[in-house]
Amino acid sequence: MLGVLIVVVLLFPLYWMVNASFQPSGALLRPSPELFPFSGTLSGYRQALASQGPHLVSSLIVALGTVVVSLAIAMPAAYALAQLRMRARPAVVFALLIVQMIPGIVMANSLYAVFSSLGLIDSYVGLVLADATATVPFAVLVLRAFMLAIPKELTEAARVEGAGYWRTFTAIIVPLSRNAMITAGLFSFLFAWADFLFAVTLTTGQSFQPVTVGIYRFVGNNTADWNSVLATAVLASIPAAILLVLAQRYVVAGMTSGAVKD
Repeated sequence: MLGVLIVVVLLFPLYWMVNASFQPSGALLRPSPELFPFSGTLSGYRQALASQGPHLVSSLIVALGTVVVSLAIAMPAAYALAQLRMRARPAVVFALLIVQMIPGIVMANSLYAVFSSLGLIDSYVGLVLADATATVPFAVLVLRAFMLAIPKELTEAARVEGAGYWRTFTAIIVPLSRNAMITAGLFSFLFAWADFLFAVTLTTGQSFQPVTVGIYRFVGNNTADWNSVLATAVLASIPAAILLVLAQRYVVAGMTSGAVKD
């Protein structure tokens, strides 16, 4: 019973967000707003799609680009750290752990100075690369933990048959690492989709802006129209929720398969 009560308390903000998104404009400013949207309206969603639709598309482009860049870098790096002999392997793993401890605001300010000189401000490429700086270290560690569990006899047999490192990687390591790839890709997508710090630092809104920044600026311009604001939040939550449901079993398999001792 206590567990059910805790779940209800934790899920209430989500329910209230959905409920408020169907309320008429200004309904939340009343002394006693409705707990159930019996007189619900879709006007908030229509306004949200009209004003935030392009921002949702921008976030989708950035998130998918971050996944591609993260896996393209993390997969070979994890393979090298897990399966190949490297004297500097402990130092590289330690460096990846340290990188994740750097405050995001420090990275954002540093990247702004670099990207400003390279002309990557207000650029999809710049924002994808910025998000990848945070997702690649985590993806490498997740993929490396999984690849450590792959028997080295498989790669050694491929080497005996004449396969090079790249052929071994593409023919053996990549197919066996499907669950870990989905796990790393999902976390990369969710980070880029929900990122606000890099987005607000590296975009000005003149050419494009992700939905997180769009909601932030939309709230500033519509402080009395909370149904549209929360309708935007619901729309922004749908892709992440769908991905989590579809990839749940792959995430569990990918995380548990990597639970090996180095």
